[in-house]
Amino acid sequence: MNDTSPFDPVGHESIAEAVVEQIETMIVDGILKEGRKLPSERELAEALGVSRPKLREALQTLEDRGLIKVRHGEGSFIASLTGRAMSPALLSLYARYGRAFYDYLEYRREQEAFASRLAAERATQSDKERLIDIIGEMQRAWEEDDAEASQEADLKLHVAVVDASQNTTLIHMMASVYDLTRQGVFYNRQFLRTMDGTGEKLLEQHKEIAQSIIDGDPARAEAAARSHMDFVEDSFRQGQEQQMREERASKRRKLSA
Repeated sequence: MNDTSPFDPVGHESIAEAVVEQIETMIVDGILKEGRKLPSERELAEALGVSRPKLREALQTLEDRGLIKVRHGEGSFIASLTGRAMSPALLSLYARYGRAFYDYLEYRREQEAFASRLAAERATQSDKERLIDIIGEMQRAWEEDDAEASQEADLKLHVAVVDASQNTTLIHMMASVYDLTRQGVFYNRQFLRTMDGTGEKLLEQHKEIAQSIIDGDPARAEAAARSHMDFVEDSFRQGQEQQMREERASKRRKLSA
């Protein structure tokens, strides 16, 4: 049996239902997230210690309940469960309506501060090791000036903090919010790097969030998360103001030409 598998061998009278219950629990707990591909039937049956016919019965139940999607030739995937936080039409409206962007930042500030506080209180050793690994990725991306890797590690860190909060509602709700970030709906992280100079300040802010959680300091973790989101908001306000000044200056120059 593969020791790295998150699945436990099943020892239950109703084998198929026991498999269903285990996978459902992992979905509720945010271990199996939407879009995640399940192992192959062979690997999953081996990890769970059940026959493939019983496994297929369990997978059929999960599919009937709308929890997984079976794509023939590709495998089984966790279904989209939270949906999009906003419809495409509302996303487009938000992109055009500047003040809504700051509502989004305000929401993230409060939720991420809450998540960081909980994470500092509840993070397991595995959670802390995950944070250490991601900070290592962020450090390497910064040293190599790899903007794409830096952006991916940034998002991974925020997700890891929320996961470490152990609050299943927060985990699922923030997954939808982070999907907006991943799509670049509200802002491009590369803009923040230009405001920061090299991205070093962002790196240090993320290190502080992670370290305060690792140290088990809830107040410090909450303050670090708020400070980070304040920096994001201040940077964008400054950027917008600078853009308006440049546009006015450009118009004056054209009129005086």
